[in-house]
Amino acid sequence: MKFGLVSVSFRALSCEEIIRITKESGLDGIEWGGDVHVPPDNPDNAKNVASLMKEAGLLTSAYGSYYRAGTYGENYMEEFKKVLDTAVILGAPVIRIWAGNKGSKKISTEKRKEIVSECVEIAKAAQKENITVSFECHINTLTDNHISAVQLMKETGRENLRMYWQPSEYRSRRYNLEALENIMPYLTNVHVFNWPLPAVKLPLKNAEKEWKNYFSLISSDGKEHWCSLEFMPDGKPKSLPKEAEAMKEIYSNI
Repeated sequence: MKFGLVSVSFRALSCEEIIRITKESGLDGIEWGGDVHVPPDNPDNAKNVASLMKEAGLLTSAYGSYYRAGTYGENYMEEFKKVLDTAVILGAPVIRIWAGNKGSKKISTEKRKEIVSECVEIAKAAQKENITVSFECHINTLTDNHISAVQLMKETGRENLRMYWQPSEYRSRRYNLEALENIMPYLTNVHVFNWPLPAVKLPLKNAEKEWKNYFSLISSDGKEHWCSLEFMPDGKPKSLPKEAEAMKEIYSNI
């Protein structure tokens, strides 16, 4: 298990500040967001971030892109190439993407097939760089529930097309554990937080019991997974050391 930070937790901070507080909090690396910190159309910035990370002794756990499959028409490979090139510069082993822009129950069979086909092609491109493409469990996408997510894994059928997992603030604890169990064969990275309800963020320590169960299951396959804090309960950088300590402590006590 490796522990990190998702950079979008602090969109207002510079890349230098993100690196500093990650290092000071004893974390192993950073998932860089493609919206603010490392956009896919600025290779010079990506090179600078990669250099700063190496200097700090930190790893890039993933490139958190905002590539949304099924929304670019015939030009999708042009869009993905920008994302892929940036991930290569960062040394990211994983690219996070979203599966479409509609929920699994609202999308047509035809559109789902189109998204599946596109994702297979972008995964082939990523494979040439030894990079895995992972879908985030997200509302308004084909991975809005674990049944559809696992179906998507089977439909795409590629070793380098995998899944993220995170507990859903819209679902019960029982559902979240069941979802993780079903996604485990396809799991790469995990976003860590304690949101018991939408728009309610609490300290991770308050969800110690749930996260012990999650961490126990995540570590059961013997593979390396990145577990990265996403957003602070109060949104403040000063809370990161405490949340990082809580994450590692919960894991150590499973």
